[in-house]
Amino acid sequence: MIKPKKLCKGDKVAIVSLSSGTAGDKLFKHRYEQGKKRLEEVFGLTVVTMPNALKGSEYLSKHPEARAKDFMDAIKDKSIKGIICNIGGADTVRLLPYIDYETIKNNPKVFMGYSDTTVNHFMMYKAGVTSYYGPSVMGEFAENFKMHEYTKKYVDEVLFQNKENIKITSSSKWTSEFLDWSNAEYDNVKRKMNDEKHGYEVLQGKGSVEGYLLGGCFDVFPMFIGTEIWPKKSEWKDRILFLETSEDEVEPDYIEYYLRNLIAQGIIDEINGIVIGKPQDEKYYEEYKEVYKRLIAEEAGRPNLPILYNVNIGHTAPMCIFPMGQKIRIDLDNKEIIFLEKPMSD
Repeated sequence: MIKPKKLCKGDKVAIVSLSSGTAGDKLFKHRYEQGKKRLEEVFGLTVVTMPNALKGSEYLSKHPEARAKDFMDAIKDKSIKGIICNIGGADTVRLLPYIDYETIKNNPKVFMGYSDTTVNHFMMYKAGVTSYYGPSVMGEFAENFKMHEYTKKYVDEVLFQNKENIKITSSSKWTSEFLDWSNAEYDNVKRKMNDEKHGYEVLQGKGSVEGYLLGGCFDVFPMFIGTEIWPKKSEWKDRILFLETSEDEVEPDYIEYYLRNLIAQGIIDEINGIVIGKPQDEKYYEEYKEVYKRLIAEEAGRPNLPILYNVNIGHTAPMCIFPMGQKIRIDLDNKEIIFLEKPMSD
């Protein structure tokens, strides 16, 4: 995988809306402004908002080509060092006809977001460029009151410091409290935090295992399985599959359906381990665990495949960052995730 260069203060980063156009809607514009301000003031970045990013939900829903143009133009612009998504959504897959993978390969730069942005990460993966499954502008950078220190720590360590042997450990606090984004008064109200009672949980396996990160939001997978960006079975060999679920709080039955698809494709036969994100609001916390253990051990026939559960990635607050395609170690005994290579290029 080609690694983009690390970010430095003063670097230009582009903000894009590749799925939902919420950032440009009058009710939510304040949320975008708060996230933009944090990028500038907390991290010292120079923010460039791409031309179509704030045209609103109605326009961007009708014009996936405009969203794709912002993405590709940001990729081609030599002065732009990174691209950060405003938010996820539900139809990033509609950008596929407008993507030039060779251009992405020849212009590697930081790309970050999560949720429906999973599709964009698989675009980057197809191009052979590492991307970063992590915070969005309207979500984590615009966090109510102030950013979570846990989130800031990993943004700094991964994207700016480019540290060696980064360890991802469980956050001591978490929240899924919903404060209405349309109410600007909530921008300065801190969400209620919960004590972490579980930490990382080992569902099966022991010792440690190594592999290359690949995954994203499980809810999104059905939209692009079978497309040009979905990896062939052989490309899943020695991968660590990471899966997290969205604010839709999908029922356990759907986790069964999705997992059975991966089993049927032979993907579970190829991978070295699985990392699973904390469920939104811990709903279905125990039910998800039961599904993963039963299907992987019994139906996939891999009772010793390492599975680490309740990791702070994706639709959870705070959250860490995962570099797609890079080698990591899951230490089941110490309940840690360790990056085995520097996440960026110096």
